[in-house]
Amino acid sequence: MTSRDTDIAADHPLAMLSGSEISAAVAIIRAAHDLGTNALFSHVVLEEPSKAELGAWNPGDAFDRVVRALIIPGPELSLIEAKVSLRTQRVIDWTIVQGMRPALAMHEAANAIYTTKAHPEYVAALAKRGIVDIDNVQIDPWPAGSFGYAAEAGRRIARCISFVREFPTDNGYARPVEGLIVHFDLGRNEVIEVIDHGIVPIPQTHGRYGAEDHQPWRADLKPIEISQPDGPSFAVDGNLITWQKWSVRITFDPYEGLVLHQIAYDGRSILHRASVTEMVVPYGDPGEMHGWKNAFDAGEWGLGRMTQSLQLGCDCLGEIHYFDATLASEHGNPWVISNAICMHEEDFGIQWKHVDLMTGISEVRRSRRLVVSFVSTVGNYEYGFYWYFYLDGNIQLEVKLTGILSVGALMPGSGPGEYGSEVAENIYAPFHQHLFCSRLDFDLEGADNRIYEVEAEVVPIGPDNPWSNAFRARKTLLRRELDARRNTDSATSRVWRVENPSVLNGLGQPVAFKLIPTMSTPTMLAHPESSVGQRAGFARHNLWVTAFAAEERRGAGEYANQHAGGDGLPRWTAANREIVDTDVVVWYCFGITHFPRPEDWPVMPVEYTGFLLQPAGFFDRNPVLDLPRSASVHCHSD
Repeated sequence: MTSRDTDIAADHPLAMLSGSEISAAVAIIRAAHDLGTNALFSHVVLEEPSKAELGAWNPGDAFDRVVRALIIPGPELSLIEAKVSLRTQRVIDWTIVQGMRPALAMHEAANAIYTTKAHPEYVAALAKRGIVDIDNVQIDPWPAGSFGYAAEAGRRIARCISFVREFPTDNGYARPVEGLIVHFDLGRNEVIEVIDHGIVPIPQTHGRYGAEDHQPWRADLKPIEISQPDGPSFAVDGNLITWQKWSVRITFDPYEGLVLHQIAYDGRSILHRASVTEMVVPYGDPGEMHGWKNAFDAGEWGLGRMTQSLQLGCDCLGEIHYFDATLASEHGNPWVISNAICMHEEDFGIQWKHVDLMTGISEVRRSRRLVVSFVSTVGNYEYGFYWYFYLDGNIQLEVKLTGILSVGALMPGSGPGEYGSEVAENIYAPFHQHLFCSRLDFDLEGADNRIYEVEAEVVPIGPDNPWSNAFRARKTLLRRELDARRNTDSATSRVWRVENPSVLNGLGQPVAFKLIPTMSTPTMLAHPESSVGQRAGFARHNLWVTAFAAEERRGAGEYANQHAGGDGLPRWTAANREIVDTDVVVWYCFGITHFPRPEDWPVMPVEYTGFLLQPAGFFDRNPVLDLPRSASVHCHSD
């Protein structure tokens, strides 16, 4: 639909932001305000319409496109939050934010690498270790955290650690430069301090993982071909996906990556919006080289910004549909990640089966799922995010963790100590966690929902329990936000049930979905009063529930980078708003505690975490009774 005052077109209010819209928004901002030549754009994103606006919109109606930009005007702690109306071609909001830091800028991180390599103290520290070929030195700028160092007050900081490659395509992570850290001012492009904690010899065992370094290859793997001669069962209209009885609209955010909108089954609303809003990787080694490592890979780097293009036959297998993602570069130019999102169908074994022992008749139906995924490379680690939609109404998020461990070097003959594992000769990996925070904005058949905690309760032995075997389901209504700070409990099979009491199924029960912990679900091990414990307060609990507020977007708050802590979910839920029969957002936090193994080196086999959303009275009976029998001649002889 072409808007009235500009030729920029979008066919739906939630259509993905286009390159022309990004260019137009940036041009409007620059025309209205003199930003100078050094200003950077941390992000340029669509300001999503409100639920009321989306609910009132019909195809063919005119609508505005509002673009939200975060601008870094210079090296000081001063940011600009701007909003632009593309219909009127005007800046409609201009807010100065003091004392906060944006996510690390890629442009500034690149500068940190080049500037550090030219610094005489750094070059001298390398020379003490026998490293004179600076070209083969790999520098990784890390988010600095917040530890109250006086020299870093008022600055945007990175801490740079170093590795050595024997040649340009070598795995530098196998050769860490232990003991050497550079504190760097990103805004001013200057080294603050070169810190040398002492020399440890560079490990000599290579950590190469390319195919050419691991021959002979296995010769007994036969090809697997995925074929759909009639094409896939899904349809794509812009960013709207329909498959079987599902419909979902997708967008792409620089921090969250893939975002799902208006998820419905057979036209019945389930979720208004779903995404991973934040994640933190706290390290458990208190030493000088690793104790400060607490990366917020969404809020400090950006899962969307670090997304990689996917390749057919490697990342995705089968009949694939790809979506490109258009973001803004830090200079305000459109930047396209081709094949950022992969979508395909997968066979998933049997959906249901029964053999009638009286007649010998067997009935079996096969399961299938729609997979929508993207993969983000954040420094040494890869994270694959896979949203699954099943024929029976299940929704699952599975996160696949792979990539390379962040390691340190050991003195020859020494052990790794009690805070890490030796994974190769003279190389150790600190213990750490990967903790994710998903945001699930439920609109289950309407916005007025309520949440119950449901768990198994053993009935005491007595006359009502003569066999001493009775147990029942105990439901506890979560009435206020403080009540809903909850953790998993596998001993009681604890789940959480989202209900709409005003919509009943055919049995007279409220329609519902339940949130099921399906994999590892640790909470943060760092002390609540530690720096990361305060900054990543979302990771203290597995479940949070908030009354909907459009500005409450990310679990650690809007500005996680070097934040002193306390923002996000802990601050919002301290208001203790009522969460019964109202518009609620469920935040589920999950992840893994990683005690690295030798098998995780030099590149880590995939480890899995995630959760499941399952219908629980949303349907009156098994919703996949209408699945056809398999067409295979081997399945049915009739």
